[in-house]
Amino acid sequence: MVYVDNASTSWPKPESVYQAIDEFMRKNAGNPGRGSHSMALAAAEVVDQTRSLLARLFNIPTPERIIFTLNCTDAINIGLKGLLRPGDHVITDSIAHNSLARPLRKLERNGVNVERLLPSFSSGVLSPQAIEAAITPKTRLLVVTHGSNVTGIVQPVRKYGEIARQHGIIFMVDAAQTAGRYPIDVQADYIDLLAFPGHKGLFGPQGTGGLYISSRVDLDTLREGGTGTFSETEEQPEVFPDKHESGTPNTLGICGLGAGVKFIFEQGLAQIRAKEEELTSRLIQGLSQISGVSIYRSPDSAEQTAVISFNIDGYEPTEVGVILDQAFDIKVRTGLHCAPSVHRLIGTFPHGTVRLSPGYFNSEAEMDFVLSAIEKIARAKL
Repeated sequence: MVYVDNASTSWPKPESVYQAIDEFMRKNAGNPGRGSHSMALAAAEVVDQTRSLLARLFNIPTPERIIFTLNCTDAINIGLKGLLRPGDHVITDSIAHNSLARPLRKLERNGVNVERLLPSFSSGVLSPQAIEAAITPKTRLLVVTHGSNVTGIVQPVRKYGEIARQHGIIFMVDAAQTAGRYPIDVQADYIDLLAFPGHKGLFGPQGTGGLYISSRVDLDTLREGGTGTFSETEEQPEVFPDKHESGTPNTLGICGLGAGVKFIFEQGLAQIRAKEEELTSRLIQGLSQISGVSIYRSPDSAEQTAVISFNIDGYEPTEVGVILDQAFDIKVRTGLHCAPSVHRLIGTFPHGTVRLSPGYFNSEAEMDFVLSAIEKIARAKL
């Protein structure tokens, strides 16, 4: 079996992640912050360690400003809905996943003015000049997709962050496809809100994610409840991370996430990125030599995550996906990938594409097997 659907969720996980989860569940799975006994304290320590590891990875000066969420979608909702009010003006891109696009649509119906900018035809990314020209006195937020889950294109967030900071507006980044796979420095990139999943490039389990909230941002809470602190009052604590972390957390998942981030430090982010770039280049080069295959990708291969979308003449994307799965035991993603706006831009709406997303644990031999399978499918229609 060959798994090339890492843009959806990374698999397999490092062996250390499996071991950490198993050991934690058997020995230390108390409720963090809800007691002074040894298991509760051990669980709290695991949560704190994971928070510190994430802060180190993203160069976040204060770990407490990271809150754990259900996933990246949850983080985005907390950031957008905690910040924006009717009359606010938001600038965003046109390559968003529905995790970003749908909350913005809801806010738009409630009086928030959302301006969606088209990418540059030559580069495929938002033009910094276009962003600056769109800023008005009512602009509250610039929110962008770091890496497209359809084309793999990576946007220059540092340039965008500089513009946002110069104009005094909040800068938010959806790092669903780049966290753990691409360098992110919230200080150098001027990022005020960073939403990330735990189950993709960070090698953690599903049901994990986080949101970094800079000291420049005051978010309203989306939920209130028990935090294990300030139990004498019915008011939600204002201290971080308690303000945005109500209820028993997914401590087991956070433990696995911490082990995943440790693995990134052990291997080195540069090595992980280089391996994925090598596999991605191998796939792109091979696909470009197969007659009848159309590839949809970044104009600049050096600025692309490990995501490749393609179609084969004469086939629907779902048909190719079924053949790859049932005839070759190759796992891919097909369709619109929850990002219809991107497919409208590249001309593949409403059927979408076939998406390959190799990961760190794939091999060159597996990529060659995938290419061979695609070539056989394409030849069958000639």
